[in-house]
Amino acid sequence: MPTVKVRNTKNEEVGEVELSDVVFGAPLNEGLIHAAVRNFMANARRGTSATKTRGDVSGAGRKLWKQKGTGRARIASLRSPLWKGGGNVHGPQPRDWSYNMPRKMRQGALRSALSERVREGNVFVVEGWDLERPKTKDFAESLTKLGLAGKTLIVDSLENDNLLMSARNLRHTKVVNSFGLNIYDLLYHDQLVLSRSAANELEQLLGGRAGEGEEEAA
Repeated sequence: MPTVKVRNTKNEEVGEVELSDVVFGAPLNEGLIHAAVRNFMANARRGTSATKTRGDVSGAGRKLWKQKGTGRARIASLRSPLWKGGGNVHGPQPRDWSYNMPRKMRQGALRSALSERVREGNVFVVEGWDLERPKTKDFAESLTKLGLAGKTLIVDSLENDNLLMSARNLRHTKVVNSFGLNIYDLLYHDQLVLSRSAANELEQLLGGRAGEGEEEAA
């Protein structure tokens, strides 16, 4: 069972917490993680790319010259793809790229990624972010005291308005709650910071029968 030290915002050790083996001790499954990332990115695509077909471009519909007798190639319309300014053939059109991935597989990917972060030593547990006011400078100083540099993902309650407003101006720091944690953010950020309450919530959310998602992906 993984054990992580609990610190306050002054980087003082105030205890330790034992993390669940089911959620934070799962084996690495690169295939499942890759499938979950592809699903997340596909669902995030806007799918608004479009080109104009011959029915969308402007141009007269009349026949420019008679079919025979001119010595020129026959033509039907200026809007033909063969002419400059004509329509596009087989170009991209608006579409929905999203698709569903089984919930157990998504949860299995999160368990695998969380466990790998623990094995890397990049999971930190903080007692709580008690900020007196929403000020980015104070929040940045607390990150420095904790030795957190680079891309940092913080999982805490979204009811902490001071934390949310203090972190939103930092380019490489993001704050989410336990329900908003996704595989892309977990992989994009190098360090994961959990509040004690968020660690308990993740164990409840992802603590189903171990390996269900991995078995479905096999």
